[in-house]
Amino acid sequence: MAITPPATDPLAPLRTRGYVVLLVLSALLGVPLAAGAFGFLQLTEHMQTWLYTSWPQALGYRSAPLWWPVPFLAAAGIVVALIIRYLPGNGGHEPSEGFKVQGVSGGWDLPGILLAAVVSIGIGAVIGPEAPLVALGGGAAALVLRALKRDADEKTVAVAGAAGSFAAISTLFGSPLAGAFLLMEASGLGGSDLQIVLLPGLLAAGIGALIFVGLGSWTGLGTLSLTIQNPPHATSPTVAEFGWALVLGVGCALLGLLIKRCAQLLRRPVAASTRTRLLLTPAIGVAVAGLAAAYAQGSGHALTDVLFSGQTGLSPLVGSSAAYSVGALVLLLACKGLAYCLSMAAFRGGPVFPSLYLGAAAGLLLSHVAGLSTAAGAAMGIGALSAALLGLPMTSVLLVTLLLGRTGVTVMPLVIVAVLVSHVLSVRFAAPRTATSVPSAAPRT
Repeated sequence: MAITPPATDPLAPLRTRGYVVLLVLSALLGVPLAAGAFGFLQLTEHMQTWLYTSWPQALGYRSAPLWWPVPFLAAAGIVVALIIRYLPGNGGHEPSEGFKVQGVSGGWDLPGILLAAVVSIGIGAVIGPEAPLVALGGGAAALVLRALKRDADEKTVAVAGAAGSFAAISTLFGSPLAGAFLLMEASGLGGSDLQIVLLPGLLAAGIGALIFVGLGSWTGLGTLSLTIQNPPHATSPTVAEFGWALVLGVGCALLGLLIKRCAQLLRRPVAASTRTRLLLTPAIGVAVAGLAAAYAQGSGHALTDVLFSGQTGLSPLVGSSAAYSVGALVLLLACKGLAYCLSMAAFRGGPVFPSLYLGAAAGLLLSHVAGLSTAAGAAMGIGALSAALLGLPMTSVLLVTLLLGRTGVTVMPLVIVAVLVSHVLSVRFAAPRTATSVPSAAPRT
Protein backbone atom coordinates (compact mmCIF):
# COMPACT_ATOMS: atom_id res chain seq x y z
CA MET A 1 0.00 0.00 0.00
CA ALA A 2 1.38 3.37 -1.04
CA ILE A 3 -0.01 6.88 -1.16
CA THR A 4 2.88 8.55 -2.96
CA PRO A 5 2.45 7.99 -6.72
CA PRO A 6 4.69 9.98 -9.03
CA ALA A 7 2.68 13.10 -9.86
CA THR A 8 3.09 16.84 -10.02
CA ASP A 9 -0.28 17.34 -8.31
CA PRO A 10 0.43 17.56 -4.55
CA LEU A 11 -3.07 16.23 -3.76
CA ALA A 12 -2.70 13.20 -6.02
CA PRO A 13 -2.21 10.84 -3.02
CA LEU A 14 -5.79 11.61 -1.89
CA ARG A 15 -7.10 10.04 -5.12
CA THR A 16 -5.24 6.75 -4.75
CA ARG A 17 -6.81 3.51 -3.66
CA GLY A 18 -4.14 3.19 -0.98
CA TYR A 19 -5.32 6.43 0.65
CA VAL A 20 -8.89 5.14 0.85
CA VAL A 21 -7.61 1.96 2.47
CA LEU A 22 -5.59 4.09 4.89
CA LEU A 23 -8.72 6.05 5.87
CA VAL A 24 -10.55 2.81 6.63
CA LEU A 25 -7.57 1.51 8.61
CA SER A 26 -7.39 4.78 10.56
CA ALA A 27 -11.04 4.44 11.55
CA LEU A 28 -10.51 0.85 12.65
CA LEU A 29 -7.34 1.69 14.58
CA GLY A 30 -9.11 4.53 16.37
CA VAL A 31 -11.11 2.01 18.41
CA PRO A 32 -8.33 -0.01 20.12
CA LEU A 33 -5.95 2.96 20.38
CA ALA A 34 -8.55 5.14 22.09
CA ALA A 35 -9.45 2.26 24.39
CA GLY A 36 -5.77 1.81 25.24
CA ALA A 37 -5.38 5.54 25.92
CA PHE A 38 -8.47 5.43 28.13
CA GLY A 39 -6.96 2.54 30.08
CA PHE A 40 -3.64 4.38 30.42
CA LEU A 41 -5.30 7.49 31.85
CA GLN A 42 -7.49 5.48 34.20
CA LEU A 43 -4.52 3.45 35.41
CA THR A 44 -2.43 6.49 36.28
CA GLU A 45 -5.41 8.24 37.88
CA HIS A 46 -6.22 5.22 40.04
CA MET A 47 -2.57 4.82 41.02
CA GLN A 48 -2.55 8.41 42.25
CA THR A 49 -5.82 8.00 44.17
CA TRP A 50 -4.79 4.72 45.75
CA LEU A 51 -1.30 5.89 46.73
CA TYR A 52 -2.26 9.27 48.15
CA THR A 53 -5.84 8.80 49.36
CA SER A 54 -7.00 5.21 49.78
CA TRP A 55 -3.83 3.71 51.24
CA PRO A 56 -3.19 6.46 53.84
CA GLN A 57 -6.83 6.29 54.94
CA ALA A 58 -6.63 2.50 55.22
CA LEU A 59 -3.69 3.00 57.61
CA GLY A 60 -5.69 5.38 59.77
CA TYR A 61 -4.51 8.74 58.41
CA ARG A 62 -7.06 11.40 57.56
CA SER A 63 -4.90 12.40 54.60
CA ALA A 64 -1.43 11.53 53.36
CA PRO A 65 1.17 12.74 55.91
CA LEU A 66 3.89 15.13 54.79
CA TRP A 67 6.55 12.41 54.54
CA TRP A 68 4.34 10.09 52.53
CA PRO A 69 5.54 10.90 48.97
CA VAL A 70 9.24 10.54 49.81
CA PRO A 71 9.67 6.75 49.53
CA PHE A 72 7.35 6.45 46.53
CA LEU A 73 9.01 9.16 44.46
CA ALA A 74 12.47 7.88 45.39
CA ALA A 75 11.47 4.40 44.21
CA ALA A 76 9.91 5.89 41.06
CA GLY A 77 13.20 7.66 40.34
CA ILE A 78 15.14 4.40 40.55
CA VAL A 79 12.69 2.57 38.27
CA VAL A 80 12.57 5.35 35.67
CA ALA A 81 16.38 5.63 35.64
CA LEU A 82 16.69 1.88 35.03
CA ILE A 83 14.10 2.00 32.24
CA ILE A 84 15.87 4.89 30.50
CA ARG A 85 19.22 3.16 30.77
CA TYR A 86 18.38 -0.44 29.92
CA LEU A 87 15.22 -0.47 27.76
CA PRO A 88 15.13 0.68 24.12
CA GLY A 89 13.71 4.09 23.34
CA ASN A 90 15.23 6.10 26.22
CA GLY A 91 11.85 5.97 27.99
CA GLY A 92 10.43 8.48 25.50
CA HIS A 93 11.46 11.99 24.55
CA GLU A 94 13.05 14.47 26.94
CA PRO A 95 10.24 16.67 28.36
CA SER A 96 12.69 19.50 29.03
CA GLU A 97 12.93 19.97 25.24
CA GLY A 98 9.25 20.98 25.12
CA PHE A 99 6.40 19.33 23.27
CA LYS A 100 7.70 17.96 19.98
CA VAL A 101 6.14 15.64 17.44
CA GLN A 102 9.02 13.40 16.46
CA GLY A 103 9.24 10.42 14.15
CA VAL A 104 7.23 7.27 14.73
CA SER A 105 8.60 5.23 17.63
CA GLY A 106 9.82 1.73 16.87
CA GLY A 107 8.00 -1.30 18.22
CA TRP A 108 10.74 -2.16 20.72
CA ASP A 109 10.60 1.37 22.13
CA LEU A 110 6.96 1.19 23.20
CA PRO A 111 7.26 -0.92 26.40
CA GLY A 112 9.90 1.41 27.84
CA ILE A 113 7.88 4.51 26.95
CA LEU A 114 4.76 3.02 28.54
CA LEU A 115 6.46 1.88 31.75
CA ALA A 116 8.40 5.11 32.28
CA ALA A 117 5.26 7.19 31.77
CA VAL A 118 3.07 5.08 34.06
CA VAL A 119 5.62 5.18 36.86
CA SER A 120 6.38 8.90 36.46
CA ILE A 121 2.78 10.09 36.15
CA GLY A 122 1.13 7.55 38.42
CA ILE A 123 3.46 7.99 41.39
CA GLY A 124 3.50 11.76 41.47
CA ALA A 125 6.08 13.46 39.24
CA VAL A 126 4.98 16.85 37.89
CA ILE A 127 4.65 15.69 34.32
CA GLY A 128 1.78 15.22 31.87
CA PRO A 129 0.43 12.25 29.87
CA GLU A 130 0.12 13.84 26.42
CA ALA A 131 3.63 13.16 25.03
CA PRO A 132 3.67 9.44 25.97
CA LEU A 133 0.17 9.01 24.51
CA VAL A 134 1.28 10.61 21.25
CA ALA A 135 4.31 8.32 21.06
CA LEU A 136 2.40 5.19 22.06
CA GLY A 137 -0.54 5.84 19.73
CA GLY A 138 1.68 6.67 16.77
CA GLY A 139 4.05 3.79 17.39
CA ALA A 140 1.27 1.23 17.82
CA ALA A 141 -0.49 2.37 14.62
CA ALA A 142 2.73 2.20 12.61
CA LEU A 143 3.48 -1.23 14.05
CA VAL A 144 0.07 -2.54 12.96
CA LEU A 145 0.44 -1.08 9.48
CA ARG A 146 3.88 -2.61 9.00
CA ALA A 147 2.54 -5.98 10.15
CA LEU A 148 -0.37 -5.83 7.72
CA LYS A 149 1.58 -4.40 4.78
CA ARG A 150 5.31 -4.97 4.90
CA ASP A 151 5.93 -3.03 1.69
CA ALA A 152 4.23 0.17 2.93
CA ASP A 153 6.32 3.23 2.14
CA GLU A 154 7.58 5.55 4.87
CA LYS A 155 5.10 8.32 4.08
CA THR A 156 2.18 5.94 4.49
CA VAL A 157 3.61 4.69 7.79
CA ALA A 158 4.04 8.29 8.96
CA VAL A 159 0.43 9.17 8.10
CA ALA A 160 -0.83 6.06 9.92
CA GLY A 161 1.33 6.95 12.92
CA ALA A 162 -0.10 10.47 12.97
CA ALA A 163 -3.63 9.05 12.89
CA GLY A 164 -2.76 6.82 15.84
CA SER A 165 -1.49 9.82 17.78
CA PHE A 166 -4.68 11.75 17.01
CA ALA A 167 -6.79 8.85 18.31
CA ALA A 168 -4.75 8.47 21.49
CA ILE A 169 -5.27 12.07 22.64
CA SER A 170 -8.68 12.57 21.04
CA THR A 171 -10.47 13.89 24.14
CA LEU A 172 -7.58 14.51 26.52
CA PHE A 173 -8.12 18.28 26.22
CA GLY A 174 -11.93 18.16 26.32
CA SER A 175 -12.38 17.92 22.55
CA PRO A 176 -10.79 15.96 19.69
CA LEU A 177 -10.31 19.30 17.93
CA ALA A 178 -7.86 20.55 20.59
CA GLY A 179 -5.69 17.45 20.39
CA ALA A 180 -5.69 17.54 16.59
CA PHE A 181 -4.78 21.22 16.59
CA LEU A 182 -1.95 20.59 19.06
CA LEU A 183 -0.41 17.92 16.84
CA MET A 184 -0.82 19.95 13.65
CA GLU A 185 0.84 23.07 15.04
CA ALA A 186 3.61 21.13 16.77
CA SER A 187 4.43 19.13 13.62
CA GLY A 188 4.76 22.26 11.48
CA LEU A 189 2.94 20.67 8.54
CA GLY A 190 1.29 22.86 5.94
CA GLY A 191 -0.17 22.85 2.45
CA SER A 192 -0.90 19.52 0.83
CA ASP A 193 1.06 17.54 3.42
CA LEU A 194 -1.27 18.85 6.11
CA GLN A 195 -4.35 17.78 4.14
CA ILE A 196 -2.95 14.30 3.59
CA VAL A 197 -2.25 13.79 7.30
CA LEU A 198 -5.28 15.68 8.59
CA LEU A 199 -8.07 13.54 7.15
CA PRO A 200 -6.98 10.17 8.62
CA GLY A 201 -6.05 11.96 11.85
CA LEU A 202 -9.41 13.66 12.30
CA LEU A 203 -11.22 10.44 11.43
CA ALA A 204 -9.23 8.49 14.01
CA ALA A 205 -9.74 11.29 16.56
CA GLY A 206 -13.49 11.31 15.98
CA ILE A 207 -13.72 7.56 16.43
CA GLY A 208 -11.47 7.81 19.46
CA ALA A 209 -13.67 10.47 21.04
CA LEU A 210 -16.70 8.20 20.70
CA ILE A 211 -14.78 5.37 22.35
CA PHE A 212 -13.64 7.65 25.20
CA VAL A 213 -17.20 8.82 25.86
CA GLY A 214 -18.64 5.32 25.52
CA LEU A 215 -16.12 3.72 27.87
CA GLY A 216 -16.49 6.57 30.36
CA SER A 217 -20.26 6.11 30.43
CA TRP A 218 -20.20 2.31 30.41
CA THR A 219 -17.63 1.98 33.19
CA GLY A 220 -18.84 5.00 35.19
CA LEU A 221 -15.25 6.25 35.39
CA GLY A 222 -15.59 9.35 33.24
CA THR A 223 -13.21 10.39 30.46
CA LEU A 224 -10.66 12.34 32.57
CA SER A 225 -10.64 15.19 30.08
CA LEU A 226 -9.30 18.58 31.10
CA THR A 227 -12.50 20.59 30.61
CA ILE A 228 -13.02 22.96 33.55
CA GLN A 229 -16.35 22.40 35.24
CA ASN A 230 -18.35 25.47 36.31
CA PRO A 231 -15.81 28.09 35.19
CA PRO A 232 -16.07 31.57 36.77
CA HIS A 233 -18.37 34.08 35.15
CA ALA A 234 -16.70 36.52 32.77
CA THR A 235 -17.64 40.05 31.83
CA SER A 236 -16.67 42.03 28.75
CA PRO A 237 -12.97 42.99 28.72
CA THR A 238 -12.03 46.43 29.97
CA VAL A 239 -9.20 48.76 28.99
CA ALA A 240 -7.50 48.07 32.31
CA GLU A 241 -7.62 44.33 31.68
CA PHE A 242 -5.86 44.80 28.35
CA GLY A 243 -3.08 46.46 30.33
CA TRP A 244 -2.93 43.46 32.65
CA ALA A 245 -2.80 41.22 29.57
CA LEU A 246 0.49 42.89 28.67
CA VAL A 247 1.77 42.40 32.22
CA LEU A 248 0.79 38.72 32.26
CA GLY A 249 2.29 38.17 28.83
CA VAL A 250 5.65 39.57 29.92
CA GLY A 251 5.56 37.81 33.29
CA CYS A 252 4.67 34.42 31.82
CA ALA A 253 7.39 34.75 29.17
CA LEU A 254 9.96 35.34 31.92
CA LEU A 255 8.56 32.53 34.08
CA GLY A 256 8.56 30.15 31.11
CA LEU A 257 12.15 31.06 30.30
CA LEU A 258 13.17 30.41 33.90
CA ILE A 259 11.45 27.03 33.99
CA LYS A 260 12.92 25.86 30.67
CA ARG A 261 16.46 27.00 31.44
CA CYS A 262 16.29 25.46 34.91
CA ALA A 263 15.06 22.10 33.55
CA GLN A 264 17.70 22.01 30.82
CA LEU A 265 20.51 22.88 33.22
CA LEU A 266 19.40 20.20 35.67
CA ARG A 267 19.13 17.62 32.90
CA ARG A 268 22.83 17.86 32.02
CA PRO A 269 24.21 16.26 35.20
CA VAL A 270 21.35 13.73 35.28
CA ALA A 271 22.07 12.50 31.75
CA ALA A 272 25.86 12.71 32.04
CA SER A 273 26.30 9.00 32.78
CA THR A 274 24.48 5.91 33.97
CA ARG A 275 25.84 6.43 37.46
CA THR A 276 24.62 10.01 37.75
CA ARG A 277 21.20 9.11 36.37
CA LEU A 278 20.78 6.27 38.85
CA LEU A 279 21.86 8.54 41.71
CA LEU A 280 20.21 11.81 40.77
CA THR A 281 16.80 10.64 39.52
CA PRO A 282 15.69 9.22 42.91
CA ALA A 283 17.25 12.26 44.60
CA ILE A 284 15.13 14.48 42.38
CA GLY A 285 12.08 12.41 43.31
CA VAL A 286 12.81 13.08 46.98
CA ALA A 287 13.23 16.80 46.22
CA VAL A 288 9.82 16.89 44.50
CA ALA A 289 8.30 15.21 47.56
CA GLY A 290 10.01 17.77 49.80
CA LEU A 291 8.57 20.66 47.78
CA ALA A 292 5.08 19.17 48.07
CA ALA A 293 5.51 18.82 51.84
CA ALA A 294 6.80 22.39 52.17
CA TYR A 295 3.79 23.71 50.26
CA ALA A 296 1.32 21.70 52.34
CA GLN A 297 2.94 22.80 55.59
CA GLY A 298 3.08 26.46 54.59
CA SER A 299 -0.33 26.82 52.91
CA GLY A 300 -2.58 24.35 54.68
CA HIS A 301 -3.65 22.88 51.33
CA ALA A 302 -3.11 19.31 50.12
CA LEU A 303 0.37 18.27 49.03
CA THR A 304 -1.22 16.82 45.89
CA ASP A 305 -1.59 20.41 44.60
CA VAL A 306 2.14 20.27 43.89
CA LEU A 307 2.36 16.63 42.84
CA PHE A 308 1.01 15.30 39.53
CA SER A 309 0.44 17.02 36.21
CA GLY A 310 -2.48 19.17 37.26
CA GLN A 311 -4.84 17.45 34.80
CA THR A 312 -7.47 16.72 37.45
CA GLY A 313 -6.46 19.58 39.74
CA LEU A 314 -6.97 22.46 37.29
CA SER A 315 -10.76 22.50 37.54
CA PRO A 316 -10.81 22.55 41.39
CA LEU A 317 -8.10 25.24 41.44
CA VAL A 318 -10.03 27.61 39.17
CA GLY A 319 -13.42 26.73 40.61
CA SER A 320 -12.40 27.27 44.24
CA SER A 321 -9.91 30.08 43.72
CA ALA A 322 -11.38 32.06 46.63
CA ALA A 323 -9.99 29.41 49.00
CA TYR A 324 -6.42 30.24 47.93
CA SER A 325 -4.86 33.29 49.54
CA VAL A 326 -2.16 35.37 47.88
CA GLY A 327 0.47 33.66 50.02
CA ALA A 328 -0.83 30.19 49.14
CA LEU A 329 -0.74 30.98 45.41
CA VAL A 330 2.80 32.38 45.64
CA LEU A 331 3.91 29.24 47.47
CA LEU A 332 2.08 27.05 44.94
CA LEU A 333 3.81 28.76 42.02
CA ALA A 334 7.22 28.46 43.66
CA CYS A 335 6.92 24.84 44.79
CA LYS A 336 5.11 23.42 41.77
CA GLY A 337 7.30 25.43 39.40
CA LEU A 338 10.47 23.99 40.96
CA ALA A 339 8.96 20.50 41.07
CA TYR A 340 8.08 20.90 37.38
CA CYS A 341 11.69 21.81 36.52
CA LEU A 342 13.02 18.86 38.48
CA SER A 343 10.53 16.40 37.00
CA MET A 344 11.25 17.46 33.42
CA ALA A 345 14.97 16.99 34.03
CA ALA A 346 14.72 13.38 35.17
CA PHE A 347 11.30 11.76 34.69
CA ARG A 348 9.34 10.95 31.54
CA GLY A 349 6.08 12.49 30.34
CA GLY A 350 4.82 15.63 28.66
CA PRO A 351 5.15 19.33 29.50
CA VAL A 352 1.65 20.53 28.59
CA PHE A 353 -0.56 19.99 31.64
CA PRO A 354 1.71 21.45 34.33
CA SER A 355 2.10 24.58 32.19
CA LEU A 356 -1.69 25.00 32.10
CA TYR A 357 -1.96 24.55 35.86
CA LEU A 358 0.87 26.95 36.66
CA GLY A 359 -0.51 29.49 34.20
CA ALA A 360 -3.90 29.37 35.92
CA ALA A 361 -2.22 29.85 39.32
CA ALA A 362 -0.26 32.86 38.01
CA GLY A 363 -3.42 34.46 36.60
CA LEU A 364 -5.36 33.83 39.81
CA LEU A 365 -2.54 35.40 41.82
CA LEU A 366 -2.65 38.54 39.71
CA SER A 367 -6.44 38.71 40.04
CA HIS A 368 -6.05 38.69 43.84
CA VAL A 369 -3.55 41.51 44.05
CA ALA A 370 -4.73 43.68 41.15
CA GLY A 371 -8.49 43.42 41.17
CA LEU A 372 -8.46 41.60 37.85
CA SER A 373 -11.46 39.31 37.38
CA THR A 374 -10.88 35.66 38.22
CA ALA A 375 -12.04 34.48 34.80
CA ALA A 376 -9.80 36.86 32.86
CA GLY A 377 -6.77 36.21 35.08
CA ALA A 378 -7.03 32.42 34.87
CA ALA A 379 -7.68 32.44 31.12
CA MET A 380 -4.81 34.79 30.29
CA GLY A 381 -2.42 32.91 32.59
CA ILE A 382 -3.25 29.54 31.02
CA GLY A 383 -2.77 30.88 27.50
CA ALA A 384 0.34 32.96 28.15
CA LEU A 385 2.36 30.39 30.09
CA SER A 386 1.46 27.50 27.78
CA ALA A 387 2.56 29.66 24.83
CA ALA A 388 5.85 30.44 26.60
CA LEU A 389 6.62 26.82 27.47
CA LEU A 390 5.25 25.06 24.39
CA GLY A 391 5.84 27.61 21.65
CA LEU A 392 2.38 26.91 20.18
CA PRO A 393 0.42 30.20 20.27
CA MET A 394 -2.59 29.09 18.22
CA THR A 395 -3.07 25.97 20.32
CA SER A 396 -2.71 28.02 23.50
CA VAL A 397 -5.58 30.32 22.49
CA LEU A 398 -7.75 27.39 21.40
CA LEU A 399 -7.12 25.48 24.62
CA VAL A 400 -8.37 28.37 26.74
CA THR A 401 -11.57 28.55 24.71
CA LEU A 402 -12.22 24.82 24.93
CA LEU A 403 -11.32 24.55 28.62
CA LEU A 404 -13.43 27.49 29.77
CA GLY A 405 -16.30 27.32 27.29
CA ARG A 406 -18.38 30.49 27.09
CA THR A 407 -16.10 32.17 29.62
CA GLY A 408 -13.15 31.55 27.32
CA VAL A 409 -14.98 33.05 24.35
CA THR A 410 -15.82 36.20 26.34
CA VAL A 411 -12.22 36.86 27.38
CA MET A 412 -10.61 35.68 24.14
CA PRO A 413 -9.41 39.18 23.10
CA LEU A 414 -7.46 39.41 26.36
CA VAL A 415 -6.07 35.91 25.91
CA ILE A 416 -4.89 36.70 22.37
CA VAL A 417 -2.97 39.76 23.58
CA ALA A 418 -1.38 37.87 26.49
CA VAL A 419 -0.44 34.91 24.28
CA LEU A 420 0.98 37.14 21.55
CA VAL A 421 3.19 39.08 23.97
CA SER A 422 4.34 35.91 25.73
CA HIS A 423 5.12 34.06 22.50
CA VAL A 424 7.01 36.92 20.84
CA LEU A 425 9.13 37.53 23.93
CA SER A 426 9.78 33.78 24.37
CA VAL A 427 10.97 33.48 20.77
CA ARG A 428 13.20 36.48 21.29
CA PHE A 429 14.64 35.01 24.51
CA ALA A 430 15.30 31.69 22.76
CA ALA A 431 17.15 33.24 19.82
CA PRO A 432 20.75 31.97 19.61
CA ARG A 433 23.29 34.53 20.62
CA THR A 434 25.68 35.54 17.89
CA ALA A 435 29.20 36.39 18.83
CA THR A 436 29.94 40.06 18.35
CA SER A 437 33.06 40.72 16.38
CA VAL A 438 35.67 42.76 18.18
CA PRO A 439 37.57 45.09 15.86
CA SER A 440 41.23 44.38 15.84
CA ALA A 441 43.57 47.06 17.07
CA ALA A 442 45.14 49.24 14.43
CA PRO A 443 48.74 48.26 13.70
CA ARG A 444 51.35 50.55 15.13
CA THR A 445 53.35 52.55 12.68
